[in-house]
Amino acid sequence: MPHHQDLPFEPATPDSAFTLNRRSALGLLGAAALAVPMARPAWAQAARKRGGVLRIAANTNPSSLDPATGGQGNDHTFLWTLFDTLVEWDYDTLKPRPGLAQWSFPDPKTMVLDIRPDVVFHDGTPCDAQAVKFNIDRNRTDPRSNVKADLVNVTAVQVTGALQLKLTLARPDVALPAALSDRAGMMVSPKAVKELGAEHDRKPVGAGPWKFVKWADGQNVTVTRHDRYWKRNEPYVDGIEFIIIPDNGTALRSLVAGQNQFVSGLAARYKPIIDRAKNLRFITGPTLFCHQMYFNFGRGPLTNLKIRQAINFALDREAFVAAGLGGLGEPASMQLPSSHWAYDATLAGLYKHDPERARKLMAESGQPNVEISIGSANDQDSLRRNEIVMEQLSKAGIRTRFTSASVAEAAGSFFGVEKKFDVLLSAWTGRPDPSMTYGLQYLKDGYYNAGRAEVSPELTALLQESRAVESTDARRQVFAKIQRIIMEGAYVAPLAFQAEVSAAALSVHDYKPNLLGKPKYNGIWLDT
Repeated sequence: MPHHQDLPFEPATPDSAFTLNRRSALGLLGAAALAVPMARPAWAQAARKRGGVLRIAANTNPSSLDPATGGQGNDHTFLWTLFDTLVEWDYDTLKPRPGLAQWSFPDPKTMVLDIRPDVVFHDGTPCDAQAVKFNIDRNRTDPRSNVKADLVNVTAVQVTGALQLKLTLARPDVALPAALSDRAGMMVSPKAVKELGAEHDRKPVGAGPWKFVKWADGQNVTVTRHDRYWKRNEPYVDGIEFIIIPDNGTALRSLVAGQNQFVSGLAARYKPIIDRAKNLRFITGPTLFCHQMYFNFGRGPLTNLKIRQAINFALDREAFVAAGLGGLGEPASMQLPSSHWAYDATLAGLYKHDPERARKLMAESGQPNVEISIGSANDQDSLRRNEIVMEQLSKAGIRTRFTSASVAEAAGSFFGVEKKFDVLLSAWTGRPDPSMTYGLQYLKDGYYNAGRAEVSPELTALLQESRAVESTDARRQVFAKIQRIIMEGAYVAPLAFQAEVSAAALSVHDYKPNLLGKPKYNGIWLDT
């Protein structure tokens, strides 16, 4: 995808970037996916056209359309249409590169952001240094912000010019550019937030390629072209309509029938249907998308280490991949796949499937008959995965009670005020840097730490160190210690990494998968 730059910004390639290459990434895919091209496919070579409305079957309703206040990983596919980020990342490597800003570190505790000129929000106000300061301060301090952990090292933000800011850091932070490529770096209009308050969740104003039109809850989200978008040739389509269809089968049928043109996040079992459909293309690629069991280790039965460990030993991850992901995935022994630069092979055998050991741990826990409450999504494929996990746990004598709801409702009930379940069976959709994954899930104020309980002072210190050291080797050693604390303490039960399974109508061109497994649509054009 071309990257049209109005400034002579040079892409930064820090040594700490994610260096998963396509050859090694194929290890995440099953044999059925290996024949699919990983680079730009042959069908994406025609001259691009402008116009048309892209109709997408979306598998979830957004939790919020304000990047700071939402809490659902799949929100990104909506948010990226509306909000540009200060930093972008390469689709194939996740290395950070300039977005709305170029960054530099004049010293280890100072980050300077130079903002692109002539960027305007959808309401016509400028996206200048004052607007960026408003956003960073809001994201790190606002009571409603869910991204504070990403900006934990920022202590002050100073405007030093109309298009320049200086960020003062509590300690060196090599992961900050990656953090600014995610929610924390999505720029919202200060004018809109001040006028709308919490209503901005549903009436968002950004500076992205499309601007908000409407959101009919649980039905559709519609965006239309931002005519003053700073990337001169983008977007190619005039608008996007997201049709909310939680059920994979129904969503895919809408493409076969020609009602919609794109769907992602499909279960692997739908690949044969896509292959047989003469009007569709099958698209796949490796991702960091990890199915896992989030534990509320701050209260209830999951405060007990032996119960958390018992659940991990009870899980048969190979069987989960085969039955729950159609073989298109990799069993997860930690929260990074084996191809990732920070993967620690010494942890791979920590929780081999061992129901008898799980039974012994439950007996030793002092709560052998406790019932674990588990929240999950209610679509057909999630229910199937629920059944697999329930059966595996029951064979180890672990009693469970499942409650299913929409993705947004289940996640909100677990991470929000209610703290309704002991466990959430869902997925972690990945972040550009491992420090973001671990910070958001295990720091005391991390949004995805449901119980807001501190794992240990050692883990907190190691997370700070992971963002302070620069070389890949040094960071790898720090992350090995972090992952060992998390997995030996069984603060999560990772299950499997899922490959992207998407389908597109023949009229859809130049869609490119990315390692986060969250679609971006800027480069798509329609052959109408």
